[in-house]
Amino acid sequence: MKHKIYLILLLIIICEPSLFAQNPALRDSVDRNKYNFSQFGNETVDFIKQPTKWNGSDWLKLGLISAGTFLIMETADQPIREAVLKDQRYYKSVPIEFGRMWGELYSPIVLFGGFAIHSMLTNDKGTRKIAYEIGQASLYAGAVDYILKLAIGRARPYMEEGKSSFHPFSSLFSQNYHSIPGGHNTAAFAISTVLSRNAKPIWLKGLAYVPAVLTFISRVYQDQHWTSDDFLGAALGYVIATWVVDQHEQGDNGIQVSSVYPLTIRIALD
Repeated sequence: MKHKIYLILLLIIICEPSLFAQNPALRDSVDRNKYNFSQFGNETVDFIKQPTKWNGSDWLKLGLISAGTFLIMETADQPIREAVLKDQRYYKSVPIEFGRMWGELYSPIVLFGGFAIHSMLTNDKGTRKIAYEIGQASLYAGAVDYILKLAIGRARPYMEEGKSSFHPFSSLFSQNYHSIPGGHNTAAFAISTVLSRNAKPIWLKGLAYVPAVLTFISRVYQDQHWTSDDFLGAALGYVIATWVVDQHEQGDNGIQVSSVYPLTIRIALD
Protein backbone atom coordinates (compact mmCIF):
# COMPACT_ATOMS: atom_id res chain seq x y z
CA MET A 1 0.00 0.00 0.00
CA LYS A 2 2.79 2.42 0.89
CA HIS A 3 4.59 1.74 -2.37
CA LYS A 4 1.34 2.33 -4.29
CA ILE A 5 0.91 5.71 -2.58
CA TYR A 6 4.49 6.62 -3.46
CA LEU A 7 4.07 5.61 -7.10
CA ILE A 8 0.80 7.56 -7.35
CA LEU A 9 2.55 10.71 -6.10
CA LEU A 10 5.36 10.21 -8.60
CA LEU A 11 2.86 9.77 -11.41
CA ILE A 12 1.07 12.97 -10.39
CA ILE A 13 4.36 14.85 -10.69
CA ILE A 14 5.30 13.22 -13.98
CA CYS A 15 1.88 13.49 -15.59
CA GLU A 16 1.30 17.15 -14.76
CA PRO A 17 3.79 18.89 -17.05
CA SER A 18 1.59 21.99 -17.08
CA LEU A 19 2.84 22.65 -13.56
CA PHE A 20 6.37 22.96 -14.81
CA ALA A 21 8.01 25.68 -16.84
CA GLN A 22 7.33 25.34 -20.53
CA ASN A 23 6.61 27.76 -23.34
CA PRO A 24 6.17 27.50 -27.13
CA ALA A 25 8.96 30.04 -27.58
CA LEU A 26 11.27 27.80 -25.57
CA ARG A 27 10.31 24.67 -27.47
CA ASP A 28 10.83 26.29 -30.84
CA SER A 29 13.92 28.31 -30.02
CA VAL A 30 17.31 27.45 -31.47
CA ASP A 31 19.84 27.61 -28.66
CA ARG A 32 22.97 25.92 -27.46
CA ASN A 33 21.24 23.73 -24.90
CA LYS A 34 20.75 20.47 -26.77
CA TYR A 35 20.66 18.33 -23.63
CA ASN A 36 22.65 15.56 -25.28
CA PHE A 37 25.74 13.49 -24.45
CA SER A 38 28.09 16.06 -25.94
CA GLN A 39 26.72 18.82 -23.72
CA PHE A 40 26.81 16.48 -20.73
CA GLY A 41 30.48 15.73 -21.37
CA ASN A 42 31.43 19.40 -21.63
CA GLU A 43 29.51 20.33 -18.51
CA THR A 44 30.98 17.40 -16.59
CA VAL A 45 34.49 18.64 -17.33
CA ASP A 46 33.44 22.10 -16.19
CA PHE A 47 31.93 20.65 -13.02
CA ILE A 48 35.18 18.87 -12.17
CA LYS A 49 37.11 22.11 -12.72
CA GLN A 50 34.78 24.20 -10.55
CA PRO A 51 36.96 24.29 -7.39
CA THR A 52 39.73 25.94 -9.41
CA LYS A 53 37.31 28.73 -10.34
CA TRP A 54 35.87 29.43 -6.92
CA ASN A 55 36.00 32.98 -5.59
CA GLY A 56 35.78 34.27 -2.06
CA SER A 57 32.01 33.87 -1.94
CA ASP A 58 32.23 30.21 -2.92
CA TRP A 59 34.86 29.46 -0.28
CA LEU A 60 32.71 31.26 2.28
CA LYS A 61 29.75 29.02 1.43
CA LEU A 62 31.95 25.95 1.79
CA GLY A 63 33.16 27.24 5.14
CA LEU A 64 29.63 27.86 6.37
CA ILE A 65 28.45 24.39 5.33
CA SER A 66 31.50 22.80 6.99
CA ALA A 67 31.06 24.85 10.15
CA GLY A 68 27.36 24.04 10.30
CA THR A 69 28.08 20.33 9.92
CA PHE A 70 30.70 20.42 12.67
CA LEU A 71 28.48 22.43 15.01
CA ILE A 72 25.57 19.99 14.61
CA MET A 73 27.96 17.08 15.04
CA GLU A 74 29.26 18.40 18.34
CA THR A 75 26.07 19.74 19.87
CA ALA A 76 23.03 18.00 18.37
CA ASP A 77 23.83 14.56 16.97
CA GLN A 78 23.73 12.57 20.19
CA PRO A 79 20.79 14.37 21.87
CA ILE A 80 18.64 14.08 18.74
CA ARG A 81 19.43 10.39 18.36
CA GLU A 82 18.55 9.69 21.98
CA ALA A 83 15.27 11.57 21.58
CA VAL A 84 14.07 9.78 18.44
CA LEU A 85 15.03 6.32 19.71
CA LYS A 86 12.68 6.76 22.66
CA ASP A 87 9.66 6.52 20.36
CA GLN A 88 9.88 4.32 17.27
CA ARG A 89 6.13 3.87 16.75
CA TYR A 90 6.30 5.57 13.37
CA TYR A 91 9.28 3.63 11.99
CA LYS A 92 7.23 2.19 9.11
CA SER A 93 4.68 4.99 8.82
CA VAL A 94 3.81 6.38 5.38
CA PRO A 95 5.62 9.75 5.80
CA ILE A 96 8.80 8.09 7.09
CA GLU A 97 8.81 5.43 4.38
CA PHE A 98 7.95 7.98 1.71
CA GLY A 99 10.92 10.07 2.79
CA ARG A 100 13.21 7.06 2.66
CA MET A 101 12.02 6.06 -0.81
CA TRP A 102 12.38 9.60 -2.19
CA GLY A 103 16.10 9.30 -1.57
CA GLU A 104 16.51 5.78 -2.94
CA LEU A 105 18.47 5.08 -6.11
CA TYR A 106 15.35 4.36 -8.14
CA SER A 107 13.73 7.76 -7.52
CA PRO A 108 15.89 9.79 -9.93
CA ILE A 109 15.66 6.91 -12.41
CA VAL A 110 11.84 6.90 -12.28
CA LEU A 111 11.60 10.68 -12.50
CA PHE A 112 14.19 10.90 -15.27
CA GLY A 113 12.35 8.22 -17.22
CA GLY A 114 8.96 9.82 -16.73
CA PHE A 115 10.00 13.28 -17.89
CA ALA A 116 12.13 11.85 -20.71
CA ILE A 117 9.24 9.75 -22.04
CA HIS A 118 6.89 12.75 -21.89
CA SER A 119 9.44 14.83 -23.77
CA MET A 120 9.84 12.20 -26.50
CA LEU A 121 6.09 11.77 -26.92
CA THR A 122 5.28 15.47 -27.02
CA ASN A 123 8.56 17.01 -28.24
CA ASP A 124 8.39 19.27 -25.20
CA LYS A 125 11.69 20.97 -24.43
CA GLY A 126 10.66 21.90 -20.90
CA THR A 127 10.29 18.31 -19.70
CA ARG A 128 13.41 17.30 -21.62
CA LYS A 129 15.33 19.92 -19.67
CA ILE A 130 13.96 18.58 -16.37
CA ALA A 131 14.84 14.98 -17.25
CA TYR A 132 18.35 15.99 -18.26
CA GLU A 133 18.92 18.02 -15.11
CA ILE A 134 17.58 15.31 -12.80
CA GLY A 135 19.94 12.78 -14.37
CA GLN A 136 22.90 15.15 -14.43
CA ALA A 137 22.47 16.45 -10.87
CA SER A 138 21.90 12.95 -9.49
CA LEU A 139 25.04 11.57 -11.13
CA TYR A 140 27.24 14.44 -9.94
CA ALA A 141 25.76 14.38 -6.45
CA GLY A 142 26.13 10.61 -6.19
CA ALA A 143 29.77 10.72 -7.23
CA VAL A 144 30.70 13.49 -4.78
CA ASP A 145 28.72 11.80 -2.02
CA TYR A 146 30.49 8.45 -2.47
CA ILE A 147 33.97 9.99 -2.55
CA LEU A 148 33.31 11.86 0.70
CA LYS A 149 31.75 8.79 2.36
CA LEU A 150 34.83 6.75 1.52
CA ALA A 151 37.31 9.44 2.54
CA ILE A 152 35.63 10.26 5.87
CA GLY A 153 34.47 6.78 6.86
CA ARG A 154 32.13 7.80 9.65
CA ALA A 155 30.39 5.00 11.55
CA ARG A 156 26.62 4.93 11.30
CA PRO A 157 24.76 5.53 14.55
CA TYR A 158 23.43 1.96 14.76
CA MET A 159 27.04 0.72 15.00
CA GLU A 160 27.02 2.13 18.56
CA GLU A 161 30.55 3.50 18.20
CA GLY A 162 29.55 7.05 19.01
CA LYS A 163 29.36 10.23 16.96
CA SER A 164 33.14 10.62 16.73
CA SER A 165 34.05 7.25 15.22
CA PHE A 166 35.79 7.61 11.85
CA HIS A 167 37.48 4.97 9.67
CA PRO A 168 38.80 6.78 6.56
CA PHE A 169 39.11 4.59 3.46
CA SER A 170 38.22 1.53 5.52
CA SER A 171 35.78 -0.01 3.06
CA LEU A 172 34.75 0.47 -0.54
CA PHE A 173 31.38 -1.21 -0.22
CA SER A 174 30.39 -1.64 3.44
CA GLN A 175 27.63 0.79 4.35
CA ASN A 176 28.46 0.62 8.06
CA TYR A 177 31.16 3.28 7.72
CA HIS A 178 29.58 5.41 5.02
CA SER A 179 27.46 7.59 7.27
CA ILE A 180 28.51 11.08 6.16
CA PRO A 181 27.29 12.67 3.93
CA GLY A 182 23.77 11.25 4.03
CA GLY A 183 23.39 9.78 0.55
CA HIS A 184 19.60 9.63 0.58
CA ASN A 185 19.50 13.32 1.45
CA THR A 186 22.01 14.21 -1.25
CA ALA A 187 19.81 12.50 -3.85
CA ALA A 188 16.55 13.80 -2.38
CA PHE A 189 17.60 17.45 -2.28
CA ALA A 190 19.16 17.22 -5.74
CA ILE A 191 15.86 15.97 -7.18
CA SER A 192 13.70 18.43 -5.24
CA THR A 193 15.93 21.37 -6.17
CA VAL A 194 15.69 20.58 -9.88
CA LEU A 195 11.90 20.22 -9.63
CA SER A 196 11.58 23.42 -7.61
CA ARG A 197 13.73 25.46 -9.98
CA ASN A 198 11.67 24.27 -12.95
CA ALA A 199 8.27 24.62 -11.31
CA LYS A 200 6.01 27.37 -12.58
CA PRO A 201 3.63 28.22 -9.70
CA ILE A 202 5.22 29.55 -6.53
CA TRP A 203 3.37 27.07 -4.31
CA LEU A 204 4.85 24.12 -6.22
CA LYS A 205 8.37 25.46 -5.77
CA GLY A 206 7.98 25.07 -2.02
CA LEU A 207 6.01 21.82 -2.25
CA ALA A 208 8.84 20.20 -4.20
CA TYR A 209 10.97 20.25 -1.04
CA VAL A 210 8.44 18.44 1.16
CA PRO A 211 9.62 14.94 0.09
CA ALA A 212 13.26 15.96 0.69
CA VAL A 213 12.44 17.21 4.20
CA LEU A 214 10.73 13.88 4.89
CA THR A 215 13.88 12.13 3.70
CA PHE A 216 15.92 14.17 6.18
CA ILE A 217 13.60 13.22 9.04
CA SER A 218 13.32 9.61 7.93
CA ARG A 219 17.01 8.83 7.85
CA VAL A 220 17.56 10.20 11.36
CA TYR A 221 14.40 8.60 12.73
CA GLN A 222 15.32 5.18 11.31
CA ASP A 223 18.79 5.50 12.87
CA GLN A 224 20.61 5.33 9.54
CA HIS A 225 22.31 8.70 9.93
CA TRP A 226 23.34 11.32 12.41
CA THR A 227 21.66 14.70 11.93
CA SER A 228 24.94 16.25 10.76
CA ASP A 229 25.18 13.56 8.05
CA ASP A 230 21.81 14.61 6.70
CA PHE A 231 22.65 18.31 6.92
CA LEU A 232 25.78 17.88 4.82
CA GLY A 233 24.02 15.57 2.36
CA ALA A 234 21.15 18.01 1.90
CA ALA A 235 23.55 20.91 1.36
CA LEU A 236 25.49 18.94 -1.26
CA GLY A 237 22.35 17.95 -3.15
CA TYR A 238 21.04 21.51 -3.13
CA VAL A 239 24.30 23.16 -4.19
CA ILE A 240 25.07 20.66 -6.95
CA ALA A 241 21.55 20.75 -8.40
CA THR A 242 21.55 24.55 -8.28
CA TRP A 243 24.83 24.60 -10.21
CA VAL A 244 23.40 22.22 -12.82
CA VAL A 245 20.26 24.28 -13.40
CA ASP A 246 22.27 27.50 -13.50
CA GLN A 247 24.30 26.16 -16.44
CA HIS A 248 21.17 26.16 -18.57
CA GLU A 249 19.57 29.36 -17.34
CA GLN A 250 22.34 31.89 -16.89
CA GLY A 251 25.19 33.58 -18.69
CA ASP A 252 26.57 32.48 -22.02
CA ASN A 253 26.01 28.79 -21.42
CA GLY A 254 22.48 28.85 -22.77
CA ILE A 255 19.35 30.83 -23.41
CA GLN A 256 18.13 33.50 -21.01
CA VAL A 257 15.25 31.64 -19.39
CA SER A 258 14.45 34.63 -17.20
CA SER A 259 12.38 36.07 -20.05
CA VAL A 260 10.40 32.84 -20.34
CA TYR A 261 10.08 31.79 -16.71
CA PRO A 262 9.74 34.98 -14.65
CA LEU A 263 8.95 33.00 -11.49
CA THR A 264 12.04 30.79 -11.58
CA ILE A 265 14.13 31.15 -8.42
CA ARG A 266 17.81 31.83 -8.98
CA ILE A 267 20.71 31.43 -6.63
CA ALA A 268 23.96 32.19 -8.46
CA LEU A 269 26.84 29.98 -7.35
CA ASP A 270 29.13 30.63 -10.28
